[in-house]
Formats: sequence, structure tokens, C-alpha cells
Amino acid sequence: MPDGVSSLKNIEDKSALERIALLRRLVDVVALPASAGGLQDRAIAGDILLEMLIESDEAGRIMTARRLAPLVEAPRRVLRFLAHDTPTVSSIILNECKGLDQSDLVNVVRSGTSKHRVAVAGRRDVGPCVADAITESGDIEAMEVMLANRQSQLSDFAVDRLVSESRDAAQLCSLMLQRPELRPAHALVMFWWVEKGVRIDILKRFSAERNTLIEACSDIFAEAARENWSDPTVRKGLQVIERRQRNRAALERSDFKSLEDAIVFALKEGLSRELMDEICYLCGIKPLTGAKIFADDGGEGVAVLCKAVGLKRQYFKALWSALKRPIGRPNDPDPRFLEVLEVFEMMAVAKAQTVVRYWNWSLSAAFSPEILNVGDETIDLTQKDAGGVESHTRKSMRLIFGRS
Repeated sequence: MPDGVSSLKNIEDKSALERIALLRRLVDVVALPASAGGLQDRAIAGDILLEMLIESDEAGRIMTARRLAPLVEAPRRVLRFLAHDTPTVSSIILNECKGLDQSDLVNVVRSGTSKHRVAVAGRRDVGPCVADAITESGDIEAMEVMLANRQSQLSDFAVDRLVSESRDAAQLCSLMLQRPELRPAHALVMFWWVEKGVRIDILKRFSAERNTLIEACSDIFAEAARENWSDPTVRKGLQVIERRQRNRAALERSDFKSLEDAIVFALKEGLSRELMDEICYLCGIKPLTGAKIFADDGGEGVAVLCKAVGLKRQYFKALWSALKRPIGRPNDPDPRFLEVLEVFEMMAVAKAQTVVRYWNWSLSAAFSPEILNVGDETIDLTQKDAGGVESHTRKSMRLIFGRS
């Protein structure tokens, strides 16, 4: 080796040894407990340490990360720098360090890579703000880790976004169902895009008989009927709660004597769009809700609707056939029909009604996940009055739903 090259190598080796010596000593100082060293001295040591880490090799940064990770009072600027480092370094801090607060973690999620977000998502202290940042990132892998993390806390905003993401990321659906933050409004919207087994879980877990609501509002029902209340918001709310599913007013206007007669007619003559709408009105649901139920490939929704309106098994079978869905032969029934028939038999009438009410309501409820994730043409939260001033109601909705 030429003398010049050898001398240069010796200088570099000496420089590396000098740096690591000072780096270790600075780490020793900042690692001192607050009672053992002056606050200002530790702050100065932290500033010098950060400057050295910027020029340090990965080995020096790993050494520093390992020393500082267990410390709650380590210099925050140093911790943030290491948390944004390469995954080899940052994972030490993000997996173990307790010195980062929620703001630091949000910053890492927003500016880091997918590996950084996944590391943050697995921490025990994932709070609502961090959960919001992870869901806003669109990183499905990080969302999976966060949902599987039993210590994470999801905000309402995060749950709304996760429900929306689950439409195109099926792997999130089963994880969502295990979360205590999930509410009926979310689960019964997710129903439409989850697989068969998950649908059954949703129907079992999120259907309810509404007994408490019915008892609490019993006098309201009587007064509303006596005085013929007409407020649309009140009527919509009472329709979710009441026991009766079929629409008596629609039956009085109908050419059919009953819902059963309409179904038999559809089986014989064919199910036209007008007849389908008529059946929806008799069932007490909007045609839009009925179209979603009848067009769904799985068919579980048809079983739930038929149980909700109190149809006997033969009329459920008749409606299934009218929808051009196969039943099979008596000695060789269609497998899919048998599976849906099992759903029909499984559901209690009151619980099936709750599910149908939610489906019918979710298409117009102001806070439903479907409304929150569609275009502004559905609900304009920034609409202003004639004087160009935003109403208090619209302003509140915009603030609640996070729409700008």
C-alpha cells in the first residue's frame, strides 16, 4: 500500500475513533437522570450530539438509538432525528422509545415511509391523533397493524375512514369487526362489500331488538299517531325505532291486497321495475334501498328483508325465484339458496327489522359512512344562505365531519 494511501487511511481511522469517543461521552451525558446533571448542560450535550449524528455513520446512530430508546427524558430533537432515520435505526426508537409524544409520532407517520408507519402502528401508545394520521396516509399495511394492535385507540374519524378503505381492502374487514369502536352504522354499511362469513358475523353482532328504544318512545308513538305528526326528521327517526315494518299507508294505496299478493304476482308475471318499487313501498323501505338489496350478489339482504316484514318461508322462496335466482330441485336444492335460507331462519324478526332500518336510514342519515365518503353533490356542507353566510348547522356539520 503506497505511503499516501496508508496515511489517509490512518487519518480516517483516527477520525472515526475520535468521533465515536465523543459520541459515546455525549450519549452518557444526555442519558443522565435529571437529578444527576444540570438541565442546561444536558441540553447543550443534546445539541452537539444531534450535530454529530448528522455526520455519523449508521453504526454510531444505531449505538445512540439503543442507548436512548429506554429513556423518557432523552433529547426530543435527537429522538425525532433517529425516528426518521433508515428503518434499521428508526425501528429501535419507534418500537421501544417512550420519549416520543403523540405529536412526534404523527410527524413520523406523515413524513416517513411505509416502514416507519408500520412501526408506529404497532406501538402501545397509538392514540386517536396518531390513528387519524395513519388512516389519512392511505397505507393499508400500517392500517392492518394498527387494527391488530389491541392497545391502539381509534377516533370516530379513523373508523369512518377505515370503513371507507375496507371497500377496496378486504383484509381490513375482519380486523375492523374485532374493534370495540365499530358501531352498527359502520358495520351494516360494510356488510355490502364483505365476504359471506363476515356478513353472518355482522348480522349476529350488530342486530338488536330495540326494546329499550321502543319502551322509551312508547308515549311518543301514541302522540304522533293521535296528532298526525308530519315533521320529516321526526318521522324518519321514529321509523327506525317502531315495531311495525310494513307500510300500512302504502298498502291502502296499492292495487294489491297484501305484500304476499304482490310477491305472488311478481313470480307469475315477472318483476318489473314498477312492481319492484311497489314491493319496496309495501316493505316500508325506499326503492333505492330495495334496489341495493335485490341487486346484491350474495342475497343475504333478501333473506333479512323477508324476515323483517314477517314473510313465511314460501313467500321468501317466491321472491327469491321472482328475482331470477336459482332454487334447484326438491331433491337437489341450490347450495347458495340453502345458505341464504339459513340466514332467513337464523334471524329474529325484530333483529332483522333493525338491520333493514339501518340500511334504509343510512342512505339519508347525515353522518353515515356512505354519506361522508361520497361527492359534494350528495350533501354540500359548505352551503351558505342567501346572504352568503354559512349557517350554524352547516358549520357544525363541516367541523364534525372534517369536510372543508
